[in-house]
Amino acid sequence: MYDYIKGTVTRVTPEYLVVEQQGIGWQIFAPNPYSFGTEELQVFLHHHVREDAHLLFGFPTLEQRELFRKLISVSGIGPKGALAILASGQPQHVIDAIEREDEKFLVKFPGVGKKTARQMILDLKGKLTEFFGDSAPLEDTPSLLSGDEAELEEAMLALGALGYSDREIAKVKPQLKGLELDTEGFMKKALQLLLKQN
Repeated sequence: MYDYIKGTVTRVTPEYLVVEQQGIGWQIFAPNPYSFGTEELQVFLHHHVREDAHLLFGFPTLEQRELFRKLISVSGIGPKGALAILASGQPQHVIDAIEREDEKFLVKFPGVGKKTARQMILDLKGKLTEFFGDSAPLEDTPSLLSGDEAELEEAMLALGALGYSDREIAKVKPQLKGLELDTEGFMKKALQLLLKQN
């Protein structure tokens, strides 16, 4: 129904951002809302209809949106689970894991057990590279900003919103203290650490 929206980000929370366009504020759930910035931008949309709600999910790239749609087509993965998988900001790593049948990597995402990981591989192997190609993984280049404790706390809240447990967050938080990163940078670093666990 909706393909994309162009507007200005007026509010960012751990779960969603608000994009204002022609006087209307659109609530858009995103894998990492802090990655969008506050300038005028284009957000690729997925309109998700449930019995009790109509929700908009937004992505900075068309590739992320298409991967999100592929993920929610897998039995056992809902929109929230797909957002958690995409929150690493590196769709190519997920695609590579599916192509290599790397269940161990996939089960590190919240809400993905062995059965769901196997289903992802069965449903999606061979169906992603056609659209996404064999491009190199996205670079992890967080901008170095304040290192403020508030930035770290926002990132930890965002991880909780994505489904990571307090115990998992508590394990990685000490490794992030003292780093000079913005919220997006803390998110990316924390997700890298979480994916390396176990």
